[in-house]
Amino acid sequence: MTALVLRLAAPLQSWGTSSRFTRRGTDLAPSRSGVIGLLAAAKGLSRVDPLDELRDLRIGVRVEQAGQLERDFQTARTRDGSRSMPLSYRFYLADAVFVVAVEGATTLLDDLAAALRRPAFPLFLGRRSCPPAGKLLVGMATGDIKQALTGTPWLASPAIRRRHAASQVRLDTVLDCPPGTPGSDTVRDDPISFDPRHRQYGWRTVHRVPITVPNPDHRPGHDPHDPMDLLECT
Repeated sequence: MTALVLRLAAPLQSWGTSSRFTRRGTDLAPSRSGVIGLLAAAKGLSRVDPLDELRDLRIGVRVEQAGQLERDFQTARTRDGSRSMPLSYRFYLADAVFVVAVEGATTLLDDLAAALRRPAFPLFLGRRSCPPAGKLLVGMATGDIKQALTGTPWLASPAIRRRHAASQVRLDTVLDCPPGTPGSDTVRDDPISFDPRHRQYGWRTVHRVPITVPNPDHRPGHDPHDPMDLLECT
């Protein structure tokens, strides 16, 4: 069993699964539909192409740093300026970082890794205005999505990691799971078609569970708030 591991980071991300009309919200973690859309873009699939191969993938997300919820208030007018368009609110996650594990057939994951290195279409994190920043492809991991997320080092930004003095950090995860799993939730987030004429989404069952990983910046006996660190004193 193998999983492809990604790091999703950007100044802004937006992962809406229930956005309607003039209020475009965001979930607090990457959606399954958003991740599959990113992989489809990397492979060069158009919006009307079938997603059968990608729908067989299992996806898990780990929250490295939750970021901050931001609201953008937008106004618009027609090109000739004669008429105002509806006012809208759009929500984003600012300065968030996530690790995503994608489990599937090894040959498919190898193809996806190659596509992510040289994507056919531009990639974005939920919306076109949110391109990824930094390294996207982490690599391949042995095991299922939970094992991959447990074995991947904490990939938050250095500033966030330095604030934690403990030797371990507790991180939230959202994992695909079979229907009926105890403690699971059901959300409408399984993409059937991205065709703009008739977008279709099915139901997805997820299990939200925290996991604990080592803090790579832990230094026993070190005070992370020591002001003398600014002077690089020993």
